[in-house]
Amino acid sequence: MGKAPDAFRTISEAAEELDLPQHVLRFWETRFSQIKPLKRGGGRRYYRPEDVLLLKGIRHLLYDQGFTIKGVQRILKEESANYVIEVGTAGSLEAMGQTNGAALPPVEGAETGSAGAPALSRGGRQRLDKVLRELLDCKRILDSAREG
Repeated sequence: MGKAPDAFRTISEAAEELDLPQHVLRFWETRFSQIKPLKRGGGRRYYRPEDVLLLKGIRHLLYDQGFTIKGVQRILKEESANYVIEVGTAGSLEAMGQTNGAALPPVEGAETGSAGAPALSRGGRQRLDKVLRELLDCKRILDSAREG
């Protein structure tokens, strides 16, 4: 018999549930300030249910969506931990085939574009344009390094 859904998880239980090694969870704690398990005597970690949901969202963004750690940090800063939890929950349901075609949750304040996909807000579009320009600059640098 497993634990209740609202029970705290040890690091080994959380790692098993997320299919990740324990050292990855410890590393993520150093990179994502939103991950704050309770620490008891001897430094033993206990993850709340919402911690595990956040970890699932981070895992989904990193492993399934291909984001970098900096990218996920930016999402957490610009959106919220709740947004990452929603994305992770939707991603888990999608992986299990239970979404019935439902899209990932839209960014708050964004309009819906064609085919029900979330449209970019003005700020989101500006950030995306900036990233695109940076990528194009990187490509130019790489191309010139290959030629020279």
